[in-house]
Amino acid sequence: MSQTYQKRSTAEWQSMDAGHYLHPFTDFKDQMERGSRIITRAEGPYIYTSDGQKILDGMSGLWCCNLGYGQQEIADAVAEQLKELPFYNSFFQCAHPPSIELSAKLAEVAAPHMNNVFYTGSGSEANDTVIRMVHRYWDLLGQPERKIFISRHNAYHGSTIGGASLGGMGGMHSQFTRLPYVHHVDQPYWYGEGGDMSPEEFGLKAARSIETKILELGADKVAAFIGEPIQGAGGVIVPPSTYWPEVKRICDQYGILLITDEVICGFGRTGHWFGADYFNVEADLMPFAKGVTNGYQPLGGVMVGDRVADVLKTQGGEFYHGYTYSGHPAACAAALATINILQRDKILEQVRDTKGVYLQEQFATLADHPIVGEARGVGFVGAIELTNDKSARTRFDDNSTAGDLCRAACIENGLVMRAVGDTMIIAPPLTMSTDEIDELVDRARKALDLTAQRLGK
Repeated sequence: MSQTYQKRSTAEWQSMDAGHYLHPFTDFKDQMERGSRIITRAEGPYIYTSDGQKILDGMSGLWCCNLGYGQQEIADAVAEQLKELPFYNSFFQCAHPPSIELSAKLAEVAAPHMNNVFYTGSGSEANDTVIRMVHRYWDLLGQPERKIFISRHNAYHGSTIGGASLGGMGGMHSQFTRLPYVHHVDQPYWYGEGGDMSPEEFGLKAARSIETKILELGADKVAAFIGEPIQGAGGVIVPPSTYWPEVKRICDQYGILLITDEVICGFGRTGHWFGADYFNVEADLMPFAKGVTNGYQPLGGVMVGDRVADVLKTQGGEFYHGYTYSGHPAACAAALATINILQRDKILEQVRDTKGVYLQEQFATLADHPIVGEARGVGFVGAIELTNDKSARTRFDDNSTAGDLCRAACIENGLVMRAVGDTMIIAPPLTMSTDEIDELVDRARKALDLTAQRLGK
């Protein structure tokens, strides 16, 4: 137990929490009534509660602890950096070794045309930066009328005004006035929206909704298209194989920038450094965060392709944008240590060639469960669709009852799985052993059995 806070009972912590702590993405009234689950420590792929429950973390914290917990090498790197230079800003033509070294390392692991990076503190800030940078790019090229971003329904690009506007989640949009120059098109969600079309046919249809929107708005006014390689918070939507090649064709044809949001897919989740690499897509900008530091420090950024960076760096004039903690030295030290482990221990190769293949094979066996309509995934990310009719692909109701029941059943069985409506999703640590993968699938099946029982199936 850390010496920085007092040891208390679970009830005491819950009372203090309810009295003072407003949680993100939370129904505060419900939070007050139910109380929080207090997580006190973690090791490997497991988290532990104040009541002593050991839970297998099937979500890597929040898609970020790709190497699991207890990575002393990362903690030591942060501690040493805090002793030497705990902070200095990157404004006023200043830099420090950790941010410079990390910039070169990121250029090394990214695609050959990605040689520059702009740092932020989170993925949300990274996507706000994307908006500012894209607008600046077109201004410098003498095309200031290009302001429109095209995104997708049910996309998630953060929770700031800019990020949430880029995102396509109606619940979020209902609580603020979103930016008027962001427009949304079809998502490549075959299971939920593909109807009688084959996945390949539907992939083309979804991609071509971008072209339809470009023509509707005017190609000379569209600045960029942004999409997650695999939609994460929207339900781990893996696009059909035809989708991304057609998206790239459309962006190239109309001369608009292509942005792949790598906040979830980046740093090994698919067995590649970035989701764009997995889908063999050449992006112009790639916002990232989460896994870059294994969650040990807050850090985000935007990888900037040469097409954009060359304009920004040669046209002159100040880019009036940045954050106090852009390129924070301790965060950069954490990222360098994280990338070193990923490279040294060949984590990506394991995800791509062995353990990721094993996870997907075992996870796919859940598709035979009576209330599962589909089990899909790539590498170390996956989704289960809960259904009351496998052939019709219908839900139990419109209130996410099945998902809520399944999430609770997972926790009862010592497993964290996230519910997105009636879609259950996983993104476990990339360092899981095959035995731990078996444990995850076994606990998930038990949770499905319990869910089916409570639904009367």
